[in-house]
Amino acid sequence: MDINKRTILWIVFSVSLVILWNEWMISNGKPSMFSANTEQTAKAPATPAKTDALAASAAAGVPALPGEAVDPAAFKREVITITTDVIKVDIDTLGGQVKRLELLKFKGAGNPGWFGGCFGLFKWCQPDEGKQNEVLFDEGANHTYLAQSGLVGGPFPTHASGFTVQPGVRTIGDGKQVQLVMEAVEGGVKLTKTFTFKRGDYVIDVRHDVANVGAAPVTPQLYLQLTHDGNKPVGDSFFNSSFTGPTLYTPQDKYQKLTFEKIEKAALEDEKKGNDNAMKGLHPATANGGWFAISQHFFVSAFVPPENVKRDIFTKKVGTNLYAIGNVLPLPTLAPGATASMDSKLYSGPQIAHLLESVSPGLELVKDYGWLTIIAKPIFWVMEHIHSVLGNWGWTIIAFTILIKLAFFPLSAAGYRSMAKMKLVTPKMQAIRERYKGDPQKMNQATMELYKTEKINPLGGCLPILIQMPVFIALYWVLNASVEIRGAPWIGWITDLAQHDPWCILPVLYAISMYITTKLNPAPADPMQAKMMLFMPLAFSVMFFFFPSGLVLYWVVNNVLSIGQQWVITKKYAPSTV
Repeated sequence: MDINKRTILWIVFSVSLVILWNEWMISNGKPSMFSANTEQTAKAPATPAKTDALAASAAAGVPALPGEAVDPAAFKREVITITTDVIKVDIDTLGGQVKRLELLKFKGAGNPGWFGGCFGLFKWCQPDEGKQNEVLFDEGANHTYLAQSGLVGGPFPTHASGFTVQPGVRTIGDGKQVQLVMEAVEGGVKLTKTFTFKRGDYVIDVRHDVANVGAAPVTPQLYLQLTHDGNKPVGDSFFNSSFTGPTLYTPQDKYQKLTFEKIEKAALEDEKKGNDNAMKGLHPATANGGWFAISQHFFVSAFVPPENVKRDIFTKKVGTNLYAIGNVLPLPTLAPGATASMDSKLYSGPQIAHLLESVSPGLELVKDYGWLTIIAKPIFWVMEHIHSVLGNWGWTIIAFTILIKLAFFPLSAAGYRSMAKMKLVTPKMQAIRERYKGDPQKMNQATMELYKTEKINPLGGCLPILIQMPVFIALYWVLNASVEIRGAPWIGWITDLAQHDPWCILPVLYAISMYITTKLNPAPADPMQAKMMLFMPLAFSVMFFFFPSGLVLYWVVNNVLSIGQQWVITKKYAPSTV
C-alpha cells in the first residue's frame, strides 16, 4: 500500500513538473507540448470566385458556398466607422464586411508573462496593464476574424463586391439608434445591406434587401458567415485554457461545439476524395431555426437568421489556417422588378447570460461551464445574488466559500473525525509495519483489524472530499467562464480577479495554508512519503502563480476555513477516541 501511495505521489509530482515546463514554453512564445503547432500567420480571407462554376452549381440545384479566391479588381475601398455607447465598428465597403469591432466597456486581457510578474522583480515579468479595449472582429497579420454576407446562385454581390454607401450619421450621439446603408449591383441583382446599431445594445440588426434589376428571373440565396483563423487567443495557456472555435444551435440537435482542427481534417478528406470545391466543407445538416457563432473566452459573435426559415449549415476551410462557419438561406425566385428581404441579428459582445437569452434561445449555452453545467448554473445564480448585496466580486467569492463550507460541514466533520482517530493510532500502525515489514499480507490483515477495533473507516477522510469535488470543479468553471468577474477588483493589489495575482501573495498564502493542513493530518509512516506530502503544497502553489486570482482566493479562503474546522474537530473529538 505504501509503495502504491509513493508511486502516486511521484506521478503527481512528475506531472506537475511537466505542466510547469510546458507553461514556461508557452510564456516564452514556444509551442505547447500538448497541442499541434498551428501556423501563426493567416492569409486575408479568400472570396467567392465569379466563374462559370457558380452558375453551373446553381443550375444543378447546389448552392455554391462562398470562399473561392478572386481579385477584387480596381475598387476604391473605404472603411466606415460606426460608434455607439458600447461598441465601435469598422465596416469595409469592399464586401460590406464587419472587419473590426471594439467593445468600449471591456478592457483587453494583459500578457501574464513568466511567473505572472511575481513580486515585480523584473519589468519584463510584470503583467501587461491591458488598457486597450477588447477587440473581437479584426484583420491583421496574425489574426483574422470577420463577419461576412452576400448572395450565391449566380454572379451576384458577395463579400468581395464593391459597395457604395449612403450618407448618414456615424455616431449614435444622443439618439436611440444609427444606421448604415450600403448597396452593390452585379448580375442584374442589387443587394442592399442595412446595419442598425442601437444604444446600449451589442446586437446589430442586419437587413438584406435583394432586388432584381435585370431582365430575367433570378433565384439567389443569401449566405451569412463568420471567418476566423485557427490560432489560440492571446493569453490562452494550460492553466487558463478556454474554448475558441465555431459553435451552433439548432432546434433539432441543440448546442454543438466544433473545432478548427475538425474543419481542417474534413477539408483534407474532401480533397483526397476529389469533392467539388463548391460543396467542400458543407455541414451535413439543415435546420429551421437556431444560430451559429464563433465562441471565445468571455465573448462571442453570433449570427441569428430569422426563425422558421430553412437553412443549410456549412463549415469550410477558406484559406491557410482560415476557416468559416455559416448558413445559406433561400430567397424566392425574383421576376424582373421584384424584391425580397431578410432580417438577421449579429450579436458580438460579452457572454452575459441574460443578454444572450434575450437574443436567441440557446445562445446562453456558449457560456462554457464544462461538463458540470447542471451544478455550475445554480452556483453562479447564488453568486449573482450575493454580489447584488456586497457589490464586490472578491467578497462575493469569500462569502460563497463560507456558504459552501457550511453546507458541507457534516461531511467535513465526519472526515476530520476519521483523520483525528487515524492520527491517534499512528503509533500502533507504525508498530504493525515494523512487526510485519517482511509480510505485506499479514501487515494489511493486522491493519484492518486495528481499524475494526478502533472503529475507523480508512476512507473516512477521502470520501467527503470526493463527494464535494463536483461542486469545487463546477465553481472553478464558474469563476473561469464568467465575464462579470473579468476586470473586477477585490482589494489593494488585486485589480482583476480574472488575472493572476501580480505579486503572488495569494499563492504564497495558499502554500502556507496547505503546509498547516498537512501538519494537522496524520503523518505517513514512510519518511519519504512524509517529505513528499510536505513538498506538494509548494509544487501546487507554484502552479497557482498562473491561475486567475479569483480562483486562488477561493482556495485560500477554503483552506483557512478547513484549518479552523479541522483544528476544532481534532481538539473536540480526539480525547474521546482514546
